Amino acid sequence: MEHEELSCWLRLYLTPGVGNVGARRLLATFGLPCDIFTQSARTLEQVVSQAQAMALRAESPELPTLLQTTWNWLITDPVQRRVLVLGDPAYPSGLLQIEDPPLMLYALGGASSTPDTFLVPESNRCLAIVGSRNPTPQGLANARRFARTLAQNGKTVVSGLALGVDGAAHEGALEGAPAGAWATIAVVGTGLDRVYPRQHHQLAHRISQNGLLLSEFPLGTAPSTSNFPRRNRIIAGLAQGALVVEAALQSGSLITARLASEQGKEVFAIPGSIHSTQSRGCHALIKQGAKLVESVQDILEELQWHSNLAPAAAAERAGADGVGADDTATQDPVLLALGFDPTGLDALQARTGLDTASLQGQLMQLELAGEVTRLPGGLFQRLVQA
Repeated sequence: MEHEELSCWLRLYLTPGVGNVGARRLLATFGLPCDIFTQSARTLEQVVSQAQAMALRAESPELPTLLQTTWNWLITDPVQRRVLVLGDPAYPSGLLQIEDPPLMLYALGGASSTPDTFLVPESNRCLAIVGSRNPTPQGLANARRFARTLAQNGKTVVSGLALGVDGAAHEGALEGAPAGAWATIAVVGTGLDRVYPRQHHQLAHRISQNGLLLSEFPLGTAPSTSNFPRRNRIIAGLAQGALVVEAALQSGSLITARLASEQGKEVFAIPGSIHSTQSRGCHALIKQGAKLVESVQDILEELQWHSNLAPAAAAERAGADGVGADDTATQDPVLLALGFDPTGLDALQARTGLDTASLQGQLMQLELAGEVTRLPGGLFQRLVQA
């Protein structure tokens, strides 16, 4: 993108009161942004309101600084850093189908990009994985395992770089993707010159090397509570379906699921304990028609995606419940008593008949072996290995 063209796009974005809807009407009528700003106020008023037309005739005082910042950011790495605009051949086609496509997208990364081409995976090979920022240990393991297996099957995982399920999904995809493949796409709620949360600084760097970071927000945009629900429509739009791993009833992940459903996408949910608040959002989605899934194979079959790892997928399906049907008798008796719900020490003692000291000793051994985790409130939960 040339300097003057970038200036016009940023000026259109910064014009107060126009927004994405008004900008699309103007682009449909006059063509490129630079052509919009050559029009008279009277001509502009045929497409937008008088107030909007007057705003378009005045240049935002923020423009010079933002233009220079963005231009410097782009020329530092013209292969990995791009600004994708409506009408650009590289603009993600899936976003053109949503109700409010972003006017501009800032992109960092591009596993298969060259100086001349910038490619974004088609939505028919992408799955969104979202969930709680405060998941259970099992939720983290599920997100990581599902994402890893999807990446091993040549799919790209889309998520939001948040703490919890999002981060685990990105990590799993990076682990599973072959070298040079599109592992994952992170849609963020800040400018791409910032990483939020800070704990994911290294993760964001790894994504930029093996996937893509996307934002509709200009450089310098700080974290804001209003930005994150807004970016969810992009997460949903980039994928063929959305998997909710864990979510409370008020979780932002349910916004992504709703948007995916409204866009005609498949929604999947992993069930959990009826006693866990982090499972209630998933259970609500299942009641509303989301597909209950126990393994990645369920998703591959529903979306009619070919599985190139049939043996591994079969093993992953068998391991989805953490124990095969044939080896129940060989399991540790404390694990069998624990089941898969969070359980207190008193209940375990009643089920096993063990004295307190013996039970605590066995639980400690199972914790060290990574088979049991300790939860707040004196509860214990069995873990399915990731």
